[in-house]
Amino acid sequence: MGRPPNEGGFVVSKTMLASIAIFVTVVAVAGATALAKGQKPRSSPEQIVAMQVTSEGFVPAQVKVKAGQPVKLVVTRKTEMTCAKEIVIKDFGINQPLPLNQPVEITFTPTKAGKFRYACGMDMITGVIIVE
Repeated sequence: MGRPPNEGGFVVSKTMLASIAIFVTVVAVAGATALAKGQKPRSSPEQIVAMQVTSEGFVPAQVKVKAGQPVKLVVTRKTEMTCAKEIVIKDFGINQPLPLNQPVEITFTPTKAGKFRYACGMDMITGVIIVE
């Protein structure tokens, strides 16, 4: 006697079930370990904001992000005719050079709501990050 016909045509062996059970257990243990170490779950996606430095200044000059979620500013200086050859965000301890025509990634996580100013190194060209 053989096996009864399988309507779906897919046979799940005991070995396959055991492998799936082991995989699920490993994933659950890894997640619990990360939480026990104080790491945040990956439920908060990174907020990516593209900015440019042009003859008009920082564009956009105002950006909105959410508190508690990582932010990645991608800043590209497009002009040589500017004093904004760096970006300074004092509230987040950021002072980053901006080489010409090279995207620079700046990552931080705002923890509280408010308005946070950013500027060039000379504090002449400015903008604001609004954290909601």
